[in-house]
Amino acid sequence: MYFKKVLYFCSPQIWAKTKDFKHLNSAGQVNTLSYKTVSANKQTVTRKWYLVDAEDAILGRMASRIAMILRGKHKPSFTPHVDCGDYVVVVNAAKARLTGKKWSDRVHFSHSGYPGGQKLTTPAQLRAKHPERLIEYAVRRMLPKNKLGDKIYKKLRVSAGLEHEYEAQKPEKIDLNTIK
Repeated sequence: MYFKKVLYFCSPQIWAKTKDFKHLNSAGQVNTLSYKTVSANKQTVTRKWYLVDAEDAILGRMASRIAMILRGKHKPSFTPHVDCGDYVVVVNAAKARLTGKKWSDRVHFSHSGYPGGQKLTTPAQLRAKHPERLIEYAVRRMLPKNKLGDKIYKKLRVSAGLEHEYEAQKPEKIDLNTIK
């Protein structure tokens, strides 16, 4: 009804042209069956492998773009309740960088579940022991906190150096600065 009222005030020539549109039915109302939203599912999703070089990349910015690729938000067929993202292999995780004094001032908190079981770690200490975990923690915290997020997170592969074990999948090298 609203569509018809708006067109009622226009000229007869425009009204005649709009009646020929495919999305209008014979009564001049919008035909909702002409607009179909395609929803992705397990069978229709196609996955690719991407290779990301973390050398001199700022951790948070890189992690947000990786999370977007893992989730599938860069695809036109993105569906929020379906895992439609791609696999991401990150190399040179030890060479990622943080800005400011975050290497020493930021604290990663974990707890064993027992009394007095708090563990506080700075990113510098974490990089010395497990450099890939910095990227894993940053990306994981940008994904949904539910079963779907767990499933999406399993498509992330991080390597501290240049070598990785996913050459057989032929990952396509991607520049994260080109993704918006």
